[in-house]
Amino acid sequence: MRFSLLPASVFRIAERVALRGGRAFLVGGSVRDILMGNPPKDFDVEVYGLSAEALQKTLEDDFTILTVGQHFAVFKLRGEPVDVSLPRKESTTGPGHRDFCVRGDPDLSLSEATRRRDFTINAMLWDISHGKLVDPLGKGEKDLKNGVLRPCSSSFREDPLRVLRAMQFIARFDFEVTPETRAVCRTLSQDSLPMERIWEEWRKLILQGVAISRGLEFLKSIDWLRFYPDLAALVNCPQDPEWHPEGDVWTHTLHCMDAFAKERIGCEDEDLVVGFAILCHDFGKPESTFTDPKGRIRSPQHEILGEAPSRRFLGLMTQHKSFIEEVMPLVLHHMRPSSLYYNKAGNGAIRRLASKVKRIDRLLRVVRADQKGRPPLKASLSEEEWLFEKTSTMAVYDQPPKPIIQGRDLLALGASPGKHFSVILKACWEAQMKGQIIDLSTGSTFVEENFKNFLNL
Repeated sequence: MRFSLLPASVFRIAERVALRGGRAFLVGGSVRDILMGNPPKDFDVEVYGLSAEALQKTLEDDFTILTVGQHFAVFKLRGEPVDVSLPRKESTTGPGHRDFCVRGDPDLSLSEATRRRDFTINAMLWDISHGKLVDPLGKGEKDLKNGVLRPCSSSFREDPLRVLRAMQFIARFDFEVTPETRAVCRTLSQDSLPMERIWEEWRKLILQGVAISRGLEFLKSIDWLRFYPDLAALVNCPQDPEWHPEGDVWTHTLHCMDAFAKERIGCEDEDLVVGFAILCHDFGKPESTFTDPKGRIRSPQHEILGEAPSRRFLGLMTQHKSFIEEVMPLVLHHMRPSSLYYNKAGNGAIRRLASKVKRIDRLLRVVRADQKGRPPLKASLSEEEWLFEKTSTMAVYDQPPKPIIQGRDLLALGASPGKHFSVILKACWEAQMKGQIIDLSTGSTFVEENFKNFLNL
C-alpha cells in the first residue's frame, strides 16, 4: 500500500484542515508501516496550526466524533479507522509512567513534536496535502532502511515502556538497537509501569513477532529479565543433550517461540493462549532438574511444577483470570500426548485429557512447537497425528466431551431430585470416560442397571 491509497477520509480531513489554515500530516506507525509495505489497520493524523476547538468544528462538518481526549485533543471518528489529534507537548512531573503533564499545542514545530516520539522510525510524517515525506529529525528514513532502532531524543529515558516497545519492534521487524540505546535501557526500570501497558507490548510480541526469540534475547542483553524471574530462571538450566541438543531451557524456549510464530493461525484469542502457554511450558524445569547417578539430566514432573511460576509470570501483566485459566491446562498437560501415544492409551484416557485441557487442538499446537524447538533434531509429529485422528473420531478435538447423561435425563427416568443426583451423574461421567456410555440409550441402561433403588420404575 502506498500513500495514494490512504482512506478517502484522510484526504478529506487534510482538505478541510487546509481550508481553515492548518496542515494535516499522517504520523507515527502508519507512516512506518506503509514505507515497509505493510498496510496499517489504523491511521493517525496530526493537525498543526488549528486550536482544539477549531479542529473539532472542522471535523464535525463531515464526521461524527465519538470521543475527545480530556487532557489533549484526540478525536476518534465514527466508522473511520482514523484518529485525529494535535501535536502534544509532554513534561515529566515525577518518576512514574503516569507522571507526565500532557497538552495539545498546535503551534509546535515539526521537530519539537517528533522529538517526543520513541524511535526515529516512528518520527516521520506524510504531508497529506502536498504528497511528500517529511523527516524532521533527518534519521528516520535512513534508520528504517538500515533496520536500526534509535531514540528520537534524550527524553527516551523518561518512559520505560519504550524498552518493551523496543522488544516487540525487534521481534516484529528484525531491527538492531544501537549500543547507546541498550546502555540507556539497562538503566531503566519497569516498576512504575501499569500492568495494562506491559500487557499490550507482550501481546504484540506474541501476536506479531516474526523472530520472537530476538525480542526475548534483547531483554536478556539489557538485564530486564530481572523483572521476570521465572523467565530468567530458564537461562543456564541444563537439559539432557540426547533429547535437547540445542542447549539450555532458555535456548529451547526461544526455538519454540520462533516455531510458534511461523504457525500462528490468525485468531488473536487462540494465538495468545497458545503463545503464552508455549512461553511458559517449561517454567517448572528450574525447580525439578537434577542429574541422576548415571549422569543423565532429568526434570520429572516439570509440567506440574510449572503451574505456580506460570501463574506468577502471567500475573505480572494481566488480571484476566479467565485467560490464565485457559493457559494453565496446556502447561500442565503438555507432556501427556507423548505419554498416551507411547503407552498406546485407550479412548478413556484420551477423553479424560480432552476434558482437562478443553481444547486438544490448542494442546497439539504446544506439542508441535515443543518438538520443533530442539534443533538439529527433526521434529517427530507421530504423537500429534495419532492424537488428532483419535480425538477427531471421538469429536473432542476442538471441544471437551459433554456429559451425555444430565439431571433432566435422570428426571425422565423417574428419579426424584436429591443429593444422590451428584453421585449418579459422577458415576455416569466415569462410565462415559471409559466408553461404557456412548449415547443416551446406553446411558439410560447404565442408570437403570446400577441405580434401581433411586428410580420409580
